[in-house]
Amino acid sequence: MPGWMIRIEVSPQDVMASRFAISPLIETLHALWALSGAREAGVLLPWAERRREPYQRLLREVDGTAALVALFRRGKYNVDFIAPPPAGLNVAIEDELRVVRATPLAQAREEIARNLEGRQAPAPEIMATLRRPDVVPLFAGVLEAAWRELVAPEWPRFHAILERDVIQRAGRLAAYGWGAALDDLSPQVRWRTDGRYGHIEVRMESEGADERHRLGGRGLLFVPTVFGPPGVGAYLEDAWPYALLYPARGTAAEHAPSKGLARLIGRTRAAILLEMPATTTQLAALHGMSLGGTGDHVAALRGAGLVTGTRVGRSVVYHRTPLGDALVNGG
Repeated sequence: MPGWMIRIEVSPQDVMASRFAISPLIETLHALWALSGAREAGVLLPWAERRREPYQRLLREVDGTAALVALFRRGKYNVDFIAPPPAGLNVAIEDELRVVRATPLAQAREEIARNLEGRQAPAPEIMATLRRPDVVPLFAGVLEAAWRELVAPEWPRFHAILERDVIQRAGRLAAYGWGAALDDLSPQVRWRTDGRYGHIEVRMESEGADERHRLGGRGLLFVPTVFGPPGVGAYLEDAWPYALLYPARGTAAEHAPSKGLARLIGRTRAAILLEMPATTTQLAALHGMSLGGTGDHVAALRGAGLVTGTRVGRSVVYHRTPLGDALVNGG
């Protein structure tokens, strides 16, 4: 199999230290990747079609957009300062952009130079922009405009997808360990164990030499993404905590319930049942419904014994019961 292998050694302490994060800024950056043509939109093609004209408007009207997009490289180094590691699940993009704007100019120039190594020099006007003394605030402004025009209009639905993935995967990690958390994360990722200790194997498809790393009790940062590449990205340099960026479950927009299941309990309730586990707020965002209407559907499913709720902090997360699972799997 082509590519190279990253092996990350973990210990029992790393389960407790591992955490999940959601980054509006990283989603915005990857949205630009998709719309620029540097990466195919894939299952997000309907979204890309809706945002094509706003993206073209950014290129025409927001200074620095073309220069930022020109830095995108598949399978190679991309500048770090425009995508700082996310701090938590509900971080605001304004806070992330504040971190970007605090980047020293010398660091930005060093990362841009590294990004340009081994490739054909961009057009003169692009190079002139990359050499500007205000390149850091310039790029922060591009990302702020891209967030506002490309991602924010549909963020409630995308955020619900990301949150739902975190709830499920974090629960698996805490209850069952690494193997359960990494199951179905990506065909690139495998969990290997020799008993007490184990390691995560990540198969990379770009060029590179095999690497070994050790978490050493620091844990791993899991960052689900809607707009990111279909594979897994590994962050194993000093600029980031050790992290895996991976496609969130449910990114392929709407699950289509089977005709039999839809006839039995109704199309809307069938679709909600397929989205479990999730909170009522997440389900409302995913389906574009009111909280009250969503709550009525969830109550009906709960009354039928198909879902049950578990309080997590201030929210109630609804899961399918064994009966609900049987109905979905056999519907």
